[in-house]
Amino acid sequence: MDLETLNPDTVEAVFARHGVYSITLTDAGDKPLLEPAPGETPLWRKTRISGLFAPDTDLEKLEDDLLQACGIDELPTHLAGTVENRAWEREWLKDFSPMRFGRRLWICPGDTSVDDDDAVVVRLDPGLAFGTGTHATTALCLEWLDELPMTDTTMLDYGCGSGVLAIAALLLGSQSASATDIDPQAVTATLSNAHRNGVIERLAVTQGAKNIQGEFDVVVANILAGPLIELAGSIAHHVKIGRLLALSGILYEQIDDVLDAYAPWIAFDRPVVREQGGQTWARLTGRRIEG
Repeated sequence: MDLETLNPDTVEAVFARHGVYSITLTDAGDKPLLEPAPGETPLWRKTRISGLFAPDTDLEKLEDDLLQACGIDELPTHLAGTVENRAWEREWLKDFSPMRFGRRLWICPGDTSVDDDDAVVVRLDPGLAFGTGTHATTALCLEWLDELPMTDTTMLDYGCGSGVLAIAALLLGSQSASATDIDPQAVTATLSNAHRNGVIERLAVTQGAKNIQGEFDVVVANILAGPLIELAGSIAHHVKIGRLLALSGILYEQIDDVLDAYAPWIAFDRPVVREQGGQTWARLTGRRIEG
């Protein structure tokens, strides 16, 4: 149902009274929200709400309750239908096949295999966290890691999501890695994937960056331009002098702002860009200078 002028909290409360299994809010106007601040949950200007109910739910009573609770005479555009009972949280795996990034790095779901004797394989289940390699921002970072001589390095994955970047670095030869994210689901997914790939003993995972100590040979921050700019000093100071930083999650039009934020500490190479879904995303890489 399109919310239009309805209060989402009121609609959710009505849904809850009628035993809703799950509630989903989606964009009804193709206007993505790319950079909410940590802890914020803004809604789109046009928002659609969906509820999953038991088959025997009395929809007429539900609609009457919505009308009364919202103080309206007619519901906005809405649709009811039957959904097949499946493990929907796993359905996406049907379209998740092995993917190669660079020369030898592969991301594979479950127990799938690749016909490549030189392959370095990350076995991944992101759970509810971001990061499978399907998005340009993650793909650009994975390709960069594949290019680097990672042997005996230390690595920091800042905003780790599924942990794919830290785990890839370890499998490519890093001695140790740290991963941090503000999302507890990301921490859970990262720990699970680290166990799956046999690197848990070399990976330190924390919720929130305040517990990250020291400097690293390689730092990757795949978040978004807003927090990258806000946290520029903190992120840059985790890079050893003369060593490497990669920033991703940056739209093309945000490149200059991010470059300016890191200019006191990082000498950048030329940006690498990629188009996806009508957006042009950038990866910025460089070395820590005195600062």
